[in-house]
Amino acid sequence: MFEPKTPFPMAMKGDKLMSYKLNNPIIPGYYPDPSIIRVEDDFYLACSSFEMFPGIPIFHSKDLAHWEQIGNALTEENGFHMEKNCGVGGLMAPTIRYNNGTYYIINANFADKGNYICTAKDPAGPWSEPHWMDDVPGIDASIFFDNDGSCYVMGTGDVWDNGTGVKERGIWLAPYDIENFRVTGEPYTIYNSAMRGGASPEAPHLYHIGDYYYLIIAEGGTEHYHAVMVARSKELFSFFEGNPANPVMTHRHMGFKSPIINVGHADLVELKDGSWYAVMLGSRLIDEKYKNLGRETFICPVIWEREWPVFSPETGKIEWSYDGPESLEETVYPEENKFDDFDEQKLSLYMTFWGTPGKECWKIEDSCLKLKCIHQRLDDDLEQMGMEGTLSDDKYAAFVGRRQCKMDTTITTRMTFVPEGQESAGIAIVQAMNHQLHVERACENGKQVVRVKLITADYQQPPYFPGFTSTTNREDICTVEYDKDTIVLQIEMHNEDFTIRYGESEENLKELCKADGSLINPEKVGCMCGTVLGMYATGNEEDSENTAAFDWFRCE
Repeated sequence: MFEPKTPFPMAMKGDKLMSYKLNNPIIPGYYPDPSIIRVEDDFYLACSSFEMFPGIPIFHSKDLAHWEQIGNALTEENGFHMEKNCGVGGLMAPTIRYNNGTYYIINANFADKGNYICTAKDPAGPWSEPHWMDDVPGIDASIFFDNDGSCYVMGTGDVWDNGTGVKERGIWLAPYDIENFRVTGEPYTIYNSAMRGGASPEAPHLYHIGDYYYLIIAEGGTEHYHAVMVARSKELFSFFEGNPANPVMTHRHMGFKSPIINVGHADLVELKDGSWYAVMLGSRLIDEKYKNLGRETFICPVIWEREWPVFSPETGKIEWSYDGPESLEETVYPEENKFDDFDEQKLSLYMTFWGTPGKECWKIEDSCLKLKCIHQRLDDDLEQMGMEGTLSDDKYAAFVGRRQCKMDTTITTRMTFVPEGQESAGIAIVQAMNHQLHVERACENGKQVVRVKLITADYQQPPYFPGFTSTTNREDICTVEYDKDTIVLQIEMHNEDFTIRYGESEENLKELCKADGSLINPEKVGCMCGTVLGMYATGNEEDSENTAAFDWFRCE
């Protein structure tokens, strides 16, 4: 079983433990769609990972305030495959649950066969290969274990009859044989939406509390009008009664300049002392306009009044901080390593690829991360995204990075690389929908250079809409000659103001240029995904055996 890191000593005042704070977001950066459970004294949380590899990061906490990543549910070991495209496909909306000694994650892989369940005896892994759920359609599937151990599956699909013969999106429920991974009864529609004709009812989570079954869903879409809705019923297979107070949590009424926006997609957890909390996604706004950190994980207390849940009582909105639960002791883990020196033969849990990496495109050797200048571009043109499996073996990039977690962040690396032909390698800021900034070594007109490239995409609608088309724009915004084999590259980000530096050593960096970060974080990108910062190499559609060697990578 997973053993947490040794915690730091607790702050004491006399013989009494001092209170601590739940500071939002509790998991900063691109970690959306949180689902949470408590198993005895431990809390576990799973998040969406979309097109990142490995998939579904798993976090652990003792106090709800401090979290450490302990694993990823989907890896190469259990056959996970993902393809790089636009940053809005892949794995989304997992639910993690525990029953009788087994952990379950139910999720959909929109780059593969759809809905699946993975199991584990330890949330840190290993997790089983996916049990594909061919009889479970739609999106945002979830499972529910009732008090007697019986299991049910639910999901979102066009199941609600609006009286005109046209089916609308709603929430369905069916009994499920968890031992054999199959539906054993007819699906029953239990809810449609809290608001008449409400947009995108999805992300169902079911609980049996007291005399009622409670259904929590997201509604309004995952952007500005996102919200948490609650319904209840004393019987499972009946139409659920909506809470008159719906939405029970949202920030859509607070305007487009609220510092926390897009709040929704919640999951509940009960503490040993009977108190309740909810985790949900939200986004922090930069300069009243941009959401480059994507959707992050927030928390709030929940109380019960008249047999309905009340989220963040008294204020009704997500606060930046809450008092920690009195029944829990603060457990602080050692600060996450901000420096990767590649001395070990495996990458840190928080490091991520964009798509399942080809076996030939990376390795750790001689205390360096070596990335091959493969044929595939980092800035490929966007393609139409389908909701069915369209797996290919070449939709990936030689890109390794980590999610941006702070608005003020600096990334630095030392790279040894001599480009030839169209090859390039360096560091990149990668946002959804092919909005990127590259700082790279390249060869231009027979000369060795350092250059800054801006990549944006023009399109009229998201890639999952029919008729999607896109045009990729690539612009060199700064170029200088540089003929040394080894170079230190740095991007300093202060909100949307970027400063790019280069040099032979970290002690001798020169400013290359400034860049406007808002150009890669326009509002039209949306916020389903967040910024990933990392290292890359590419042949830019030419085959090459050349490699770029990264001595270290620091993100602070």
